[in-house]
Amino acid sequence: MTSPGDDVDDDALAAEWEASLGGDGEEDGEDQDDLAAEWEAMMGDDGGGEDATTSRESTRVLNQDEIDSLLGFDEEHEDDNQKSGIQAILSSALVSYERLPMLEVVFDRLVRLMSTSLRNFTSDNVEVSLDNIASIRFGDYLNSIPLPAMLSVFKAEEWDNYGLITVDSSLIYSIVDVLLGGRRGTAAMRIEGRPYTTIERSLVERMVHVMLADLSAAFEPLSPVTFRFDRLETNPRFATISRPSNAAIVTRLRIDMEDRGGRLELLLPYATLEPVRELLLQMFMGEKFGRDSIWETHLAEELWLTEVDLEAVIDTQIMRLSDVFDLKVGSRIMLSASPDSDVQLNCGDIPMYTGRMGRKGSRIAIQIGDRVQKQPKGHL
Repeated sequence: MTSPGDDVDDDALAAEWEASLGGDGEEDGEDQDDLAAEWEAMMGDDGGGEDATTSRESTRVLNQDEIDSLLGFDEEHEDDNQKSGIQAILSSALVSYERLPMLEVVFDRLVRLMSTSLRNFTSDNVEVSLDNIASIRFGDYLNSIPLPAMLSVFKAEEWDNYGLITVDSSLIYSIVDVLLGGRRGTAAMRIEGRPYTTIERSLVERMVHVMLADLSAAFEPLSPVTFRFDRLETNPRFATISRPSNAAIVTRLRIDMEDRGGRLELLLPYATLEPVRELLLQMFMGEKFGRDSIWETHLAEELWLTEVDLEAVIDTQIMRLSDVFDLKVGSRIMLSASPDSDVQLNCGDIPMYTGRMGRKGSRIAIQIGDRVQKQPKGHL
């Protein structure tokens, strides 16, 4: 049973609900949306709440700093040579030159050879120093060359691949000034924006020939190779010897001639060094290129003094196992050898010599007749 008072309360609540949900206009629509949102918040489960949060977070827009950090163009770490983001992933694909320990020895030898040869070439006091050795992509290197410059393409004949020598403008003018009798203490006159003359190209080409000869001599103890001058270019696009994405080793050299000088860069793609990669990976002692002649001589001398046992085999027989078990003290085994039969001398399981058995004094002796020829493996 219900009382009339209860009916009145129910009617009032129904009218209130209709008033809150009903009506026209924007305000009523906004109130309805707010009520619906509150109703979903109260009645929705945890999964619905997470989906709503995820959808709101997925529409978030990254700002420029976050995009730069993701791509690895963060200015805060540029001074520390630290790479992050996609730049770190791309740079990790490069092979460090430190994995080729012998290469640094070769370049140190090149510096010493160039110091002597350039002094003879220029008749001046020349100091050559090694700045650094780095790994870089070939395309990035071409884009980083300061122009104007001369790029010399050379070929490694035995390795059937190419390399690059870059001479900057300061060194070009210094070489020209020294070779043509310029006074000391006066800076070489540079005229930027004009192409290099034939005389300048010829003098730089002669210097490149001297350097290639020294480079061949530096690799000589490791692997004989001939570096042949191919062509001289002033546009980096015409000096492309490898794909832009391929890795290469760049060696930067500093050449000082008292108050003149400049920089010279030697680029060798990893594909060029591939034929001698195993040699470049070996460990080394000083300049012996992985060999210790003292230890080799000592080992050879000790091998000649090593004592080995030789066994004289008069005859061999094949017997059944039952006959071997039937042997007793006093049993006799008849050999198929005669006094004139050859005796075979073995060192371990390897036959070495054949000879005749005899006697010298109170001892049995064997006179060596022939040396046993070793059969090749797989011989039937």
